Amino acid sequence: MHRERCSWPGDDPLMIEYHDVEWGVPSRDDRHLYEHLVLEGAQAGLSWRTILHRREGYRKAFAQFDPEKVARFTAARIEKLLQDPGIIRNRLKVESAVSNARCFLAVQEERGSFADYLWDFVDGEPIVHRFRQTSEIPVESPEAAALSKDLKKRGFRFVGPTSMYAFMQAVGMVDDHLVDCFRRRRG
Repeated sequence: MHRERCSWPGDDPLMIEYHDVEWGVPSRDDRHLYEHLVLEGAQAGLSWRTILHRREGYRKAFAQFDPEKVARFTAARIEKLLQDPGIIRNRLKVESAVSNARCFLAVQEERGSFADYLWDFVDGEPIVHRFRQTSEIPVESPEAAALSKDLKKRGFRFVGPTSMYAFMQAVGMVDDHLVDCFRRRRG
């Protein structure tokens, strides 16, 4: 059975699975949200396909995306990560995953959960767009810019407006599945 879907996964089975199962599904799970912060930070300047194909490497390298464990990574641990072929070995990106874990925990402490903080940027509900073509989808939004600005103020790195828009799409704060895609939220 052929299903209409967004075109961006192409014919890559891992990309198709990610699109069909995860992308755009609202997440309020803090560990999953931290995972996507790490992955979106790593993706800066690269393709999502490149990062998705290294996701398991990131899972192993970053303690199953447990922010409490990652926040305790030492300089020696960071040096070891920079030798790991399973991840993007960019010092600034690796260091930001660790420092962002510390910032993430501070937000959890302040707000009770990172999800509660995050979802306030979209008034608690996903923004559902009605785009017909991939070319209509923006690369950022006012909400992503506001989130980016606030995260930067809190010390987060690799959280520019474009990265945060992609993050918001990934964790379902924004539904940018095209109108003819079988995964698009109806309503």
